[in-house]
Amino acid sequence: MKIAVLGAGAWGTALAAAVADVHDVVLWARDPAQVLAMQREALNNAYLPGQPLPGALRFSADLRAALAHAAQGLTVIATPMAGLRESLAALPDERAVVWLCKGLEAGSGMLGHEIAQQLRPQRACAVLSGPSFAAEVVRRQPTALVVASSDEAFAAQVAEAFHGDALRVYSSSDVIGVEVGGAVKNVLAIAVGILDGMAALAAQSLEGADMAAVPGLNARAALITRGLAEMTRLGLAMGARPDTFMGLSGLGDLVLTATGSLSRNRQVGIALAAGQTLAQALSGLGHVAEGVSTTPAVAVRAAALGVEMPIVQAVQQILDGALSPLQALERLMARDPRPEKIS
Repeated sequence: MKIAVLGAGAWGTALAAAVADVHDVVLWARDPAQVLAMQREALNNAYLPGQPLPGALRFSADLRAALAHAAQGLTVIATPMAGLRESLAALPDERAVVWLCKGLEAGSGMLGHEIAQQLRPQRACAVLSGPSFAAEVVRRQPTALVVASSDEAFAAQVAEAFHGDALRVYSSSDVIGVEVGGAVKNVLAIAVGILDGMAALAAQSLEGADMAAVPGLNARAALITRGLAEMTRLGLAMGARPDTFMGLSGLGDLVLTATGSLSRNRQVGIALAAGQTLAQALSGLGHVAEGVSTTPAVAVRAAALGVEMPIVQAVQQILDGALSPLQALERLMARDPRPEKIS
């Protein structure tokens, strides 16, 4: 199959590299200098430093040529969420398309499939999601993903195209559930990063003294579990299936992003807990952390649907500077007791 991957960030590069030995893949980047460097070095040192790319993978800064390459094959959009609308609008024909970004569009609050319905109604589309650090995918370490589309035949086609020795790809028809999971887990990863950052900072300062007020692993487990409940509530209110949130794009991606050291959203949370401003945290990161722009969009959609999401609200208040991490934790712990509900 001829495949064009539009966007040479970490995840786009990793996926292109993972399938280049099986398919004829062109990786498009906006920056000609980046393309020349990748062609010369067989590396993408801007996003995946030190990770060699396969010789079969080709690179291009010519968008028209990349799109023409995949005219009868598969076009994959690997931009951040902020670039999805522009990328979809640039498609010259009625081709099917897959995107990799996870989040809600800033301003509109739309999920990816909602943007696609607005711009390209009645045309096949899918989202590829799941627990996947790009650095592990490019190294061919075992990874499982899910591709979701309302067109089940297209979802199966995409799953087969990407399935391989190191990638196990499942298909789903629950596009809403898969996209809600991929979006909300980034917000929750910021929350867990904040909690773990608070714990590390307190442990260093106390040096074995009274740890009674320090959040630990119990608190992390509670935050992840109750975060999953918030994710599920929002998804069900939007029309998703409950079982999706126990799968790869829900629980799986949440656990990885909330606890893995490679998680950019988690790193933002840790930096905030250490006393950095949001601007400082993002500057030090050097890459996009989708959870930052997704948080207010999730909060707005939840409010419009009457869905209670206290953890998301706490993250929003911390990002806005309205609450400190400690104040947010105290408010969450002070909530009234109630029956446990996952949905």
